[in-house]
Amino acid sequence: MHNDIKEFSYHIGWRSRGRHSGSHSSTQRGMGMEFRGHTTLLSYPDPRRIDIRQTIRDPLEQVYVRIFNQKSATPVFAIADLSGSMNFGSKQSKVALTSQIASAIAMSATHNSDPFGFIGFDEVIREDWLCTQSLRAHQALELMAELKNFEPDQVGSTGLKDANRYLPRERSLIFLISDFHMPLNELEDALSLMMQHYIVPIVLWDSSEYKNLPEFGITSVTDCETGEKRTLFLRKEMRANIIASFEARRAEIEALFMKFDMPPFFVEGDFDADALTEYFHQFVAA
Repeated sequence: MHNDIKEFSYHIGWRSRGRHSGSHSSTQRGMGMEFRGHTTLLSYPDPRRIDIRQTIRDPLEQVYVRIFNQKSATPVFAIADLSGSMNFGSKQSKVALTSQIASAIAMSATHNSDPFGFIGFDEVIREDWLCTQSLRAHQALELMAELKNFEPDQVGSTGLKDANRYLPRERSLIFLISDFHMPLNELEDALSLMMQHYIVPIVLWDSSEYKNLPEFGITSVTDCETGEKRTLFLRKEMRANIIASFEARRAEIEALFMKFDMPPFFVEGDFDADALTEYFHQFVAA
């Protein structure tokens, strides 16, 4: 059923505090292979870990054990923009593309033994598009299958500011999926509230929004700041201005994310899972 979902590889650049076993370096003691040091058998009563050499060396004749760090799980979330501008798309809507990307994140997280959760928002957090974090992906994948055909209302995206309330205290890996056609001050305020987490911004743009416009004639265009649709009689000069405004917007978005040390991952057209794997190799220290 899920064979068509293309997974990607990711890693985190911090030590997980998660108590559940997983695949990331951790601060938790356990049955892992990463040597942490020695302690007494009284402090850590596990006879399987007794270190004979260290015990013989101790003049106080205490018995010592080796302690190791286990590999731990890290929560992974997709936070998705379901506002009006996400209904746009030439080949498929941005919401349908979001469904595809979030499904890939869910499957990749499950493969990594990490719990996955989904949070949808428009002008509010959408309770009907929430999936609490779970180590089993089936519930999230069912929700993503429904999301594929969802058509957003013409509403804004101010609900992003409340997303942090639905996240765990524990540091998590967050994929923030949107076209970011929103006021940059609102975006900056929302990012400030999620600073304890590691955020990967996934920027969904469609070339027909600004590159593939007709040279002349009536067409529908998107305001790249608010996401609102307008019908215009397009002339050559106006077309050039629209392209320039999108390019300027791209630079502004990149500058804002880099201020928070969050390199954006742009998707124009099809989602390339291998490119997202490469993103982690390039930007996230293992």
